[in-house]
Amino acid sequence: MQIIVTGILLSGTYALIALGLTLQYGVARIMNLANGETLVAGCFIAFWLYASFAINPILGLAIIAPLAFAFNWGVYQIALRPLVKRAKNKGMLEVDSILATFGLLFLLQGLMLLGFGGEYFNYQFLAERFVIFGSAYGLNRVVAFSAAVVIAGALYYFLYHTRQGTAVRAVAADPASANLVAIDVARTAAIAFALGGALTACGGALLSTFYTFNAAMGITFTMKALIIVIMGGVGDVRGAVLAALILGLAETAVASLIDPGLTLAATYALFIIVLLFRPQGMFGRQTT
Repeated sequence: MQIIVTGILLSGTYALIALGLTLQYGVARIMNLANGETLVAGCFIAFWLYASFAINPILGLAIIAPLAFAFNWGVYQIALRPLVKRAKNKGMLEVDSILATFGLLFLLQGLMLLGFGGEYFNYQFLAERFVIFGSAYGLNRVVAFSAAVVIAGALYYFLYHTRQGTAVRAVAADPASANLVAIDVARTAAIAFALGGALTACGGALLSTFYTFNAAMGITFTMKALIIVIMGGVGDVRGAVLAALILGLAETAVASLIDPGLTLAATYALFIIVLLFRPQGMFGRQTT
């Protein structure tokens, strides 16, 4: 039961990170290799707000989310939209976006190393016992999971119960057809990319409440987000949430029952299994 509960609590943060990349790749068609750096930036901003101004990290999301949205909107408009305009096909856009965001990865990582150095950071936030089914867990993990559920619920409402959310889903399904029904595809893609960055930054802020972080750890979380997105099916929100849950449970089980050093190996093993037997993802459709 401890493994299950711990895995579920971890999966909430993973889900937010993966949902961010799902929007960016599934809607905007941008494979953002700097996704993990956005997460780390969220960690550092939450840390700075808490250490300097005693701002609760959960309340700090109201500052972090708009900042991340604006930053990612700017990145898309300045650096990525020209790539979209010149791309002759989806494959060309994917290659160009990978190269562009690969450079952005090192730029952001270098700026964070310059500002905060290479040491590890953490802070004490709600570091208290919280009992679930007779076992004690960190209250900060429970609060982070609850906040992630609320944010994911808000995203679901936006996607399925608002006009703009419907436009986002239409562009994810078929940009050409969406354009025929008067949807501004370019604007919708920019919104999806910016919203994805905001979700990832919020995931980082929540992660910082119970996780030790540093400026160079972004690539690890980028790979985890990519694995979750592919496992769940590109562009599928339900699949991303389920894949995040599976990954959180798998990592917790391996860390508890075998060796904490093997969690990353277990992640890649799970990824390979999905690629072999369900390459289109758990909710993806088989293409011909």
